[in-house]
Amino acid sequence: MQRPLNIGTRGSPLALYQARLVRAQLCDHYGLTNPERDVPIRVYKTSGDKLMGRLAEFGGKGLFTKELETALVEGEIDIAVHSMKDVPTELQDGHQIGAILEREDPRDAFISVKHNSIDDLPKGATVGTASLRRRAQLASLRPDLKFNLIRGNVGTRIVKLNDGHCDATMLAYAGLKRLDLPEKATEIVGLDRMLSAPSQAAIGIEVMGGNESALEIIAPLNHAATQIAVTAEREFLKALDGSCRTPIAALARIEQGKLFMQGEQLAEDGSKRWRKDGFMHSANLKNAARLGRTLGEAIAQEVAAS
Repeated sequence: MQRPLNIGTRGSPLALYQARLVRAQLCDHYGLTNPERDVPIRVYKTSGDKLMGRLAEFGGKGLFTKELETALVEGEIDIAVHSMKDVPTELQDGHQIGAILEREDPRDAFISVKHNSIDDLPKGATVGTASLRRRAQLASLRPDLKFNLIRGNVGTRIVKLNDGHCDATMLAYAGLKRLDLPEKATEIVGLDRMLSAPSQAAIGIEVMGGNESALEIIAPLNHAATQIAVTAEREFLKALDGSCRTPIAALARIEQGKLFMQGEQLAEDGSKRWRKDGFMHSANLKNAARLGRTLGEAIAQEVAAS
């Protein structure tokens, strides 16, 4: 690296952790001894950070990436670090995801002060969440539950729970682990009950396509298996024209060289679930895109016919 590589990120504790993780991996790979000088981090406040209402009411996707993408275009930063679940399936012209880090645990965590699990919640209990997917999945499991809108970073949501805004809340277990808060998880929910959001627990690095230097620098950080899985999940989401307005879940995995995937769409009230699964004999990016698109289109047809 002949000059500093500028990283752009949001300012939440989790986003900063992710940016610092990317920096640490770069420094480790290239033997850099002065991280602040060689890989400086710039913090940006995105539209999503400024909104307090449910993201679905404001268009959802792209709210946590737009300002970072503008900084890329204007040359203020060389790379932008994102939670991949926040990245729109259609990137702006000239942009690309140059690397995806190895995925963390994709499961959801149930958090409550008084109750040990989803099943342990009393009838009519209130769950605080801003996620339509989690709300629909919980309603499918427990139609008696009520829901409150809770937004904010991990710490803010835990404070609101402790202050009595709700009986329980749901967070990505990966976020708790990355913030060294895994003990906050009262229950780690099985994927058979709550399939995760597409790309959940994956960290992506966005770069301008013409920035060959940055692309070359970040290439060693890419985790091929995660990239393949995330590609399938994003194609599934794209086939369903998914946004924060639609409860959609998907997870792909590689086992013994084969690519397996499950995906689902739910009615907002959880009264209906359309679920498909499939596999490809060879796990590669082309097959991943094909599998995700095929499953998404199959569900879209069923939803349209229902």
